[in-house]
Amino acid sequence: MSLKPNGNYRNLKESYLFFHIARKVEEYRKEHPDLPLYRLGIGDVSRPLCDAAIRALHAAVNDQAEEKTFRGYTPECGIPEFRNAVAGYYARRNVTPDPEEIFVSSGASDELGDILDLFDASSPALITQPAYPAYVDASVMAGREVRFLTAKPENDFLPLPSDDLEADLIYLCSPSNPTGAVYNREQLQKWVDYANGRGAVILFDAAYEAFVEGNLPHSIFEVPGAETCAIEICSLSKTAGFTGTRLGYTVIPKALERDGMNLNAMWVRNRTTKTNGISYILQKAGIAVFTDEGLLQIRESIDHYKENARVLMNALDECGIKYWGGKNAPYIWMACPNGMKSWDFFDLMLNEIQVIGTPGEGFGSAGEGFFRLSSFGNPEDTKIAAERMKLLLVR
Repeated sequence: MSLKPNGNYRNLKESYLFFHIARKVEEYRKEHPDLPLYRLGIGDVSRPLCDAAIRALHAAVNDQAEEKTFRGYTPECGIPEFRNAVAGYYARRNVTPDPEEIFVSSGASDELGDILDLFDASSPALITQPAYPAYVDASVMAGREVRFLTAKPENDFLPLPSDDLEADLIYLCSPSNPTGAVYNREQLQKWVDYANGRGAVILFDAAYEAFVEGNLPHSIFEVPGAETCAIEICSLSKTAGFTGTRLGYTVIPKALERDGMNLNAMWVRNRTTKTNGISYILQKAGIAVFTDEGLLQIRESIDHYKENARVLMNALDECGIKYWGGKNAPYIWMACPNGMKSWDFFDLMLNEIQVIGTPGEGFGSAGEGFFRLSSFGNPEDTKIAAERMKLLLVR
């Protein structure tokens, strides 16, 4: 009998969204090698790591050069200093997780797939769509049924549970990728009450929480009752520019149990079996991010990206184009002009003004007719892209 591969991969779409974008852009570049490209597509950052993190990285590297300070394997769930630093960050918002409820990770994307190990594949996943494609793909790879709840202009891209909704594993992202929408406390309370009432679990993707302004929640654990129904997954990628450095954290309350099993204890078992921990050097950089100095420095970068978003929003205002997001998230979710389909609009922007965005259809069928712009780029490129968009789209 020959080895059988995971047949669930046959159910995946032909290509991952950003791979397809990269291929189209590369084809265009080969045909037009002398034209500059203005990238407002993939959500990679452009600002370097903050000084506090860089100094910590260098110090940690030096630690590895001396026998007295050398560190080998780290604790699989995170070194105590890192877990305490994250707990202190939450405490600034009056959320008080036990450090043992905080698990170091290599980033939100990795964790959103790995965390599915905690749940039987027979439990369907509910995904609010449009959505980050990895939610769907990771669930499909695991052989899990995927159900969708549509986010649309009529609900401000913030769908809420209803009495007839059937969901066991619920993906929520706030601020949302791709729409930039942010749930308020009352809306999150409805999801928490629904999950507790049904025995469901919410996977709360808080990768963009650092962009939230005002009194909106940064964490689902700011909502009463979340500790018995939610897991929060976060990352330093967008918070502190760690896209190439890879570091994040996951919060699983000890109070979270299902069918007599404790999910915190299960994740300890999972991590101590499947990983050898995250680099000591990277965790030391993460600790520096959560110091007073580090938090001030990363705020400068976040404000820098928010200014890029303001430039893009002003351009869309001048063009008379409807959009969402931008203020509390690094993404702007715009309606394609004149009822265009999203991939057609992608081609128009690339071919006419050399501006690269992300077609909404790539985030699911509910994203058709919309387009995502990222504010993570270089300021000068962003300004040029905004001016080119006005020349192309102004009415």
